Amino acid sequence: MGKEVKTNAMRILDRNKIQYKLNTYNCENFIDGKQIADMLGQDYNITFKTLVAVGKSKQYYVFAIPVAEELDLKQAAKEAGEKSIALVHVKDINKVTGYIRGGCTPIGMKKQFPTFVHESAKEFENIIISGGRLGTQIFLNPGDLLEVTSGKYADLIVH
Repeated sequence: MGKEVKTNAMRILDRNKIQYKLNTYNCENFIDGKQIADMLGQDYNITFKTLVAVGKSKQYYVFAIPVAEELDLKQAAKEAGEKSIALVHVKDINKVTGYIRGGCTPIGMKKQFPTFVHESAKEFENIIISGGRLGTQIFLNPGDLLEVTSGKYADLIVH
């Protein structure tokens, strides 16, 4: 078995000397984060999905929220300083981020977009995000995620 091929996200974490743990699992096609958490016995609260949105200004934004939650578009727009935002269409994810659906992570996109992490992440020592490809997860400290993405905590979910 050869050496693990690193994703952009892993290379950036390594370069910034940020501690993380890798988890891999079998996954040929996209399945949503809740199904993956169920399959792996992981807590929904610490498992975060990455959503990419575009504002009225045509600026892209990245939102990391718990997998079982729904992004509050009004609140997200307010946090981003936009009149309104809309989620990027699935077919455009790769073009915008360089990652594929299901393997999209806030770290190491084609460009560093303004990044927001749901404030619940502060409650945990580590959270789980995509590792940059299907079947790969990264466990890391949420503060480290903010540091490496120049992100900030925000209230982002539908209440």
